[in-house]
Amino acid sequence: MAQCYFCSQNIQEVDYKDVDNLKRFISAQMKIYPRRKTGLCAKHQRQLKRAIKRARLLGFLPFTTK
Repeated sequence: MAQCYFCSQNIQEVDYKDVDNLKRFISAQMKIYPRRKTGLCAKHQRQLKRAIKRARLLGFLPFTTK
C-alpha cells in the first residue's frame, strides 16, 4: 500500500483551516472517505476526521451538497 499522504509530506498535524487539503478526502456527497480508500495511517485518519468535522462546524466546509 502507498505511504500516508501526510507522512510523505511531513505534515505533523492536520489543520482544519487548510480547506483545499481537506477537500481531497471528501466525496462528492460530502462524505469522509474511509482509511482503505485514502491510504492514510490511523493517526492521520483520526486527525483528518476531527479536522473535517471542525471545519464543517466553523463553516469552512459544507455538511451537504446544494
